[in-house]
Amino acid sequence: MALQRALVLERQHELTLRDIDLPTDTGPGQVKITIHTVGVCGSDVHYYTHGKIGPFVVNEPMVLGHEAAGTVIEVGEGVTHLKVGDRVCMEPGIPDPNSRASRLGLYNIDPAVTFWATPPIHGVLTPEVVHPANYTFKLPDNVSFAEGAMVEPFAVGMQAAAKAKIAPGDTAVVLGAGPIGTMVAIAALAGGCARAIVADLAQPKLDIAAQYQGVVPVNIREQDLTKEVSRLTDGWGADVIFECSGSPKAWETLMELARPGGVIVAVGLPVNPVGFDVSTATNKELRIETVFRYAHQYDRSIALLGSGRVDLKPLISETFKFEDAIKGRGGAPD
Repeated sequence: MALQRALVLERQHELTLRDIDLPTDTGPGQVKITIHTVGVCGSDVHYYTHGKIGPFVVNEPMVLGHEAAGTVIEVGEGVTHLKVGDRVCMEPGIPDPNSRASRLGLYNIDPAVTFWATPPIHGVLTPEVVHPANYTFKLPDNVSFAEGAMVEPFAVGMQAAAKAKIAPGDTAVVLGAGPIGTMVAIAALAGGCARAIVADLAQPKLDIAAQYQGVVPVNIREQDLTKEVSRLTDGWGADVIFECSGSPKAWETLMELARPGGVIVAVGLPVNPVGFDVSTATNKELRIETVFRYAHQYDRSIALLGSGRVDLKPLISETFKFEDAIKGRGGAPD
C-alpha cells in the first residue's frame, strides 16, 4: 500500500482530489498500469448525487472511475501475454474464478465479483493501478487511449446485442440515446441489424446517434414512436427492442413495438419496479432478456474497434485534465 493522489467521493455530494492509501505491489499474474484516460460513467454521477445505487451504498470514502486505459509499467510473475510499454484497457470486474457462476461462464453475475468504483471497492481515477493480467487487454495501435477507456461501456452494448441473438437484416428499436443506448445501437448494427430506430426526448443526443449509418432517430416529443415503428416495418413491428432509458414509462408501450416472436432486451435500470404487460408478451410470444454488465465481450469489442468497423470517437464530448477531475465528475462547487 502507498499513498496516491485520487479523485475521492468522500460522501454524497462531496468530492476531493487528495492522497489515499491504495495497493501498489505487483503480485503474480498481475500488471501495474499507469493510467492515461478514465471515462465518466453514469454510475459515478449517480454515486455522487444519490450516494448509492440499489444495494451498493457509499458508506466510506471511495475512489471513482472504472472505464480506463493506460500503459503497462510492470509485469508480475507468470504474465506472458503483456509486456512493459503495452497500451491496454482493463475490464473492471474481477470474479472468483472458482465460483459456480464463473464455471458456467457467467462471471459477470458472480455474487463475489469485485468491480472498480462499486462500494466498497476503489476505482481507478489515480496515477497507477495494479490489476490481474487476465482482465487486461492490449489495444491495437490505431485505437486511442480514449477509445480504449470506452471499451467498457461498449461491452455493455455488445452484451445486449449478443443476448438479442440478432439475425442479419433485423430491425432494432433502442429506447434512450444516451451513451449506453447509442453504443447498444452501434453494437446491434455491427451484429447484423439493418437499421436501429433510436428514440429519445433530447434532440442533441439523437443528433449524435444519427451520425452512424443505419440509425433512424425519432424524437418522441414530436413523433409517436409506436406509429413510427409500425410505419417503418409495414405494421409488423421491430425484431428487437432494447430498453436503455431506465424510464418506467418506457415499459407502458414497450410490448407494442415488438413483432410477434420478437425479443425485448432490458438494459436500463429503473429505480423502482415497473409494470409488465404479461398478456401482450404472451400473445406475441415475446422473448425477454436482461443485461448485467458483460461477460467475454472485451476481446470482441476491441476487435471491432481495431478493424475500423466501429468508431466510438463521435461519443467523446469533452476531456479534462486529472487536476480538473472534480469538474469532470460534475462535482465542482458553484
